[in-house]
Amino acid sequence: MKADSDKSLIIEADSAAIAEAKKKAAAEEKAKLPKPYDAKEDAEKKIAQLVTQAQKENKNIILQAGGNWCIWCLRFNNFVQTTPELKEIVDQNYIYYHLNYSPENKNPKTFAKYGNPGEKYGYPVFIVLDKNGKQIHTQDSAVLEEGKGYGLEKVKAFFNEWVPKT
Repeated sequence: MKADSDKSLIIEADSAAIAEAKKKAAAEEKAKLPKPYDAKEDAEKKIAQLVTQAQKENKNIILQAGGNWCIWCLRFNNFVQTTPELKEIVDQNYIYYHLNYSPENKNPKTFAKYGNPGEKYGYPVFIVLDKNGKQIHTQDSAVLEEGKGYGLEKVKAFFNEWVPKT
């Protein structure tokens, strides 16, 4: 019996060490990634400006909801910014905005307007608006994941699905 007890203590210690190592690696990764969310920004005002810009440029709007605290939010932003074919689709077809959700600013009025999708899907979550600011799609980011990141073809298909219809 003592051997079994010792084994489970070793397994628990190993699990704790692995969890701590993963936490440390995630913190190091997060520290290196760009922080695109602005907790101080007035999201309602900014989105109104983006709608005006989208109308002029005939583009749709993607609101990437999340925060600088969210490793998956930062990974997605970095993936799009550093993958030329994704960046090109986004730049040609969308006005892209990082809608902040954080303890400092949960933007409750803005999130309520779009059905509080973070409560359903977690973060990041994507809200696609047409050029007039009408919500046309909400995208759960989990279906875009692949391994420890995002799948190129999955993300490309998502972006291409919601380009402005001419």
